[in-house]
Amino acid sequence: MKFLILISLILLYLNSYVQAQQAPQKEIDLEAFMERLFPVQDEDLDYESIYEVLLQLYLNPMDVNKANAEILAASYLLDPSQISSLIAYRNKFGPLISLYELQAVPEFDLKTIEQILPFLTLGSGSAKQTQSFWKRVVAEEQAYFLLRHRRTWETRKGFTPADTSSTGKISSRYLGDPNEFYLRFRIQHARDFSLGFTLDKDPGEQFTWDGKTARYGFNFFSFHFTKYYVGKWKTIALGDFQAQFGQGLVFGAGYSLGKGAETVPTVRRSSVGILPYTAALEFGFFRGAGLSYQSGNWQSSLIASYAPRDGRASISLDTLSTEDLTINSFNQSGLHRTESELSTKNQFRELSLGGNLQFSSASGKLQAGTNYLFTRFNHPWIKQATLYNQFDFTGKSNAVGSIYMSYNWKNFFLFGESAISQSGGKGNILGFVSSLSKQVDFSVLWRKYDVNFHSFYANAFSESTKPANEQGIYLGIQIKPIPKWKINAYYDFFKFPWFRYRVYAPSKGYEWLTRISFQPNRNLTAFFQIREEQKDRNLSDSGQPALPYQIKPLNKVNGLLSLEYQVNKDFFFRSRILFSRVNYNDQKSSGFMILQDVRYSFNEFRLTGRIALFDTDDYDTRIYAFENNVLWTFSIPAFSGQGMRYYLLAQYQINSQITCYFRLSRTSYTDRESISSGLQEIDGARQTETTLLLRYMLHR
Repeated sequence: MKFLILISLILLYLNSYVQAQQAPQKEIDLEAFMERLFPVQDEDLDYESIYEVLLQLYLNPMDVNKANAEILAASYLLDPSQISSLIAYRNKFGPLISLYELQAVPEFDLKTIEQILPFLTLGSGSAKQTQSFWKRVVAEEQAYFLLRHRRTWETRKGFTPADTSSTGKISSRYLGDPNEFYLRFRIQHARDFSLGFTLDKDPGEQFTWDGKTARYGFNFFSFHFTKYYVGKWKTIALGDFQAQFGQGLVFGAGYSLGKGAETVPTVRRSSVGILPYTAALEFGFFRGAGLSYQSGNWQSSLIASYAPRDGRASISLDTLSTEDLTINSFNQSGLHRTESELSTKNQFRELSLGGNLQFSSASGKLQAGTNYLFTRFNHPWIKQATLYNQFDFTGKSNAVGSIYMSYNWKNFFLFGESAISQSGGKGNILGFVSSLSKQVDFSVLWRKYDVNFHSFYANAFSESTKPANEQGIYLGIQIKPIPKWKINAYYDFFKFPWFRYRVYAPSKGYEWLTRISFQPNRNLTAFFQIREEQKDRNLSDSGQPALPYQIKPLNKVNGLLSLEYQVNKDFFFRSRILFSRVNYNDQKSSGFMILQDVRYSFNEFRLTGRIALFDTDDYDTRIYAFENNVLWTFSIPAFSGQGMRYYLLAQYQINSQITCYFRLSRTSYTDRESISSGLQEIDGARQTETTLLLRYMLHR
């Protein structure tokens, strides 16, 4: 249960608010944190967005005397036996008078207490609550500006002068410069309020003021205001926000922990409610108002959103009426670098109206609720027909509803959700998490999603990117045979009743992972991790139209061997070997990477560096490796081919208000003369990137 404790330490590292009763600030290994969430990355993910949602979950410390089993489980800091023991202790002896009274709770040891202290309170615990709201805002210590610049210094094709083809057509190029700018302003206080805005301009986008395309300097603008505990109003959110209730079949908050090296607790979602949206991802959030009202054991929430969406449209040839426009596709990249990409910006409007009604028992053991979300676009969404998308959503509006429940029985957390969409498609999840003993934790999750189940804001546990056209069962286990050793493992079997992208037949697959960790003391950690995944994929087109599509299983194996040693408080090093192997249609390929990390701190400086060598046979055997980056920026690039990768990250605290971060990274290839393709192509064998970030704290 350690990986989300690392989230906790991140918050300390970011100077988040901590109560007077909390433990001392500790450092955080971001790499270990992300790798436990995503041991092997198979596709590009917006890690900053995922981190932002997790950050919101941990900005508000739990009241140890009021938190029920659901809230305690949402923290992932305690196992089921510890949660049951804490609730039983409160019921027997009444509210805790001090956080250090946790030492008297059965199942709690000193190590567990030390890890969770920063994220528990005995109430508001702040004299500032006696001040007026605006005085608290003006005086809040957690108020900051953050400015980030990032650039690739080799010239990409999109930034070269346009040329003319033999037909007289001028080639497409990027409209803006190669600089990326990101600006954030935020004021927040735990369990009280949060307000701020985020501005973002991607490389290739213009820095311009154009109301017609909703570009006001920066290309993307996000804002939020969230107030907590106003009378019986638990949450009042205005601007951009997200929501998570149940197991994510209707409201999924835009992120999913899913399968990772922490194999037991992460299969389960928790009803954390309405959260501010602070990331720079340009889709997947609500824009409007979200309200949560608490009355006794009942909580009701309402959501109203009217948000712009990027997309491509087509129009009937025999009419020029805008009523005949249809949406062909939504642009979820958020990029508006060319005339073609810019033409997709804010082309459509999405109306969302929804709500949640939730009951929590007085004992805190039972939670049950219902969700509903209605979505309507201002134009019909009609995808271009393919073999695999015949059951995807088509039309102008959709509705999806669900019922869900979770129950804490002894050392078992039982949970489930059942949903149905307007099409009649159903989605179902059922599972449990349990502590079988002090040494063994276990989890089971079964899911079944119909091929025509449509839920736009779902983010439930699934093998696919969306919960549809899938059936499966997941088994996870964690064993601590002796204090210095830990074994994590899972096995997941899944099948897809209908066609999928690049799989034109019903298919099935499996995935398993094992991680063995050894930590003889606080300064030394070693682990070995191996993961195997098998899925079907179409064979290449034979060119004979009479032959049907044929599929064959693609088998992937990824492994990681790691040794980490904290020499002293200033010096740390990490050595790793990563490898991959792919077997497809009797063709085998492989890849490996070796890397060395070093971190050294002195006075106000911190330097972190890496040098790595990689060699893979093809893109299927690519290797993902998390890299340290500047504050609130994550980098998990994929490496394929042959070459060297190195970076240096420097951090310097200029004074109590200003902290500066600078990162230089370079990849040099030995097997190619150009990098990437299309407008992203670099004519050369190396790619150099710098990142500069400044954080200014207003009241320090």
